[in-house]
Amino acid sequence: MKKVAKIAAMILFALVCAPVMALAQEGDAATAAAAATSAMSLTTIGAGLILIGAGLGIGWIGSRAVDSMARQPEVAGSIQTAMIISEALIEGVTFFALIICLLK
Repeated sequence: MKKVAKIAAMILFALVCAPVMALAQEGDAATAAAAATSAMSLTTIGAGLILIGAGLGIGWIGSRAVDSMARQPEVAGSIQTAMIISEALIEGVTFFALIICLLK
């Protein structure tokens, strides 16, 4: 698990540092166009990462809720209510993050 976390940290570092270095350079219109293309591709990557994270989070909540409902069927109603509220909050934050990412 530590190896996956290190790889994810390196990818995140590369995604954050690359646009900063690209936008810090001075140049002509071609460089500005390349920076705009780079920024657009980064928003696409950001949107993809947001959706992957939301999908993983909602899937994790759903699997844990079904597992706990199978273990204690008498509290299935309250578990389902908590699951739906949590998934709605994750979905709301996901939409908010996507809007911010795509408006940049």
